[in-house]
Amino acid sequence: MTSIDTRTWRFVPPDDLLRDKTILVTGAGDGIGATLARTLAQLGAHVVLLGRTRQKLEVVFDWIEANTATKPVIVPCDLAELEPESTQALHDAIAETYGVLHGLVHNASILGPHLPIAHYPADEWRNVMQVNANAPFLLTQGLYPLLDQADEAVVLFVSSSVGRQGRAYWGAYSASKFALEGLAQILADETEQAGTLSVYSVNPGGTRTAMRRAAYPGEDPQSVPDPIEHMDLFTYLLGGSRHGEALPVTGTQLDARTWRVD
Repeated sequence: MTSIDTRTWRFVPPDDLLRDKTILVTGAGDGIGATLARTLAQLGAHVVLLGRTRQKLEVVFDWIEANTATKPVIVPCDLAELEPESTQALHDAIAETYGVLHGLVHNASILGPHLPIAHYPADEWRNVMQVNANAPFLLTQGLYPLLDQADEAVVLFVSSSVGRQGRAYWGAYSASKFALEGLAQILADETEQAGTLSVYSVNPGGTRTAMRRAAYPGEDPQSVPDPIEHMDLFTYLLGGSRHGEALPVTGTQLDARTWRVD
């Protein structure tokens, strides 16, 4: 098994932290999602790899099969076309293969154009909102029965600084991340009393990904962290009570660059 580089991590998980947990990651073919999928598998999780491009998912799938003993599954899915019927089919497939879902990571998103509201194309606005906000709602709703079957489950929403403070020209991307933050807070409030589902939003900050390069084409990529540097936070949250550390209360907003284990 390939070892995880934890030199920059504030939380170092046990090697078997996620053994036999089933976790779905959207946008699993690239960037943060691909790094997260590989990391979760190294810690023992069975990862459901959901993404738009099968070839990218297959690269991650092959790496997991070659380097871990877990059983990943590929789910090619264009979130721009996601409908309730699609989530029902996904629910049934996961139920048949694994029987339960312990984690759901809403990582996939698209950037959209960088334009003022006065000139933002309506069709682009709808597309960004569909992928970044509507799809996470549909997936959460459709897969909730599987999360509810777990002794403890976690839903993570990957947010952005512009989803907590609006910024000029970020248009639908910013608005969709505000919607995502709202969805996380509502879900956390609705499920808090049951005590078996934890909900968090995570702002990774600037990270060395293709989306970051598209947003800041003149930036030196080495000036922002590699996705692996954020995996301590993701594994800390997805590990639940297994690692014995105190967890944030459900509904907490976290920043990958500033968080710490209390």
